[in-house]
Amino acid sequence: MIDPLLAASRLASAGLEAQSLRMRVVSENLANVQSTGDAPGADPYSRKTVTFKAELDRAVGAASVKVRDIDTDKTPFRVEYDPSNPAADQNGNVKLPNVNSLIEMADMREANRSYEANLQVIKQARAMVASVIDLLRT
Repeated sequence: MIDPLLAASRLASAGLEAQSLRMRVVSENLANVQSTGDAPGADPYSRKTVTFKAELDRAVGAASVKVRDIDTDKTPFRVEYDPSNPAADQNGNVKLPNVNSLIEMADMREANRSYEANLQVIKQARAMVASVIDLLRT
């Protein structure tokens, strides 16, 4: 049987890893919010999404979070009329990424809060272990 404090730390660590990857993907989306295609009429950057899955951690005996997939969003690209843009097609339209910065910022905030919550679990588990050690000394 595994120590409950060690189990909490392992599960929180998996959450930290998953949310860290999610923040990196959201950051990439935000960095490419205005990225156009390389050639006239070419497709621009496609928004990436992260999907999670629950996976049994046999050592802990509990469900843990893992990244299932990093996929591209299938929503249509935004199109703007800008004939002076090098990525404009013959009609002067430019395809822009399907990235909405407001949605990305909300995703970033949610991932950040989840990351912080998992970090607090690890800090509390460490504090409890330290308290147990102090109790055993006296």
